[in-house]
Amino acid sequence: MKQSSLCPKFEKGMQLLGKRWTGLILYQLLSGPQRFCAIEEALPISGRLLSERLKDLEKEGLVHRHVYTDSAPVRVEYSLTEKGLALEPVILGIEKWSQAWIELT
Repeated sequence: MKQSSLCPKFEKGMQLLGKRWTGLILYQLLSGPQRFCAIEEALPISGRLLSERLKDLEKEGLVHRHVYTDSAPVRVEYSLTEKGLALEPVILGIEKWSQAWIELT
């Protein structure tokens, strides 16, 4: 078996960002904290899959889940952590690249 010459951290980062919908969720959260329903409304993704991706991003320390218990029903907001915000230049770079090079058919 051929051993990978990629840096293990780079490989893990690409696997994380390469998961379907992850990049779009991060892009959506760049505009600030949002409730689950707002993210779900903005993206063509099922609630179950969105919930799964948000849990993954929270586990990796990219997204913070804040529960407001002072209201009924309980309100939950998601926002990017410092670690998640550090991806902003990468995400905006991909956006700029796609505007210049991707053609929709």
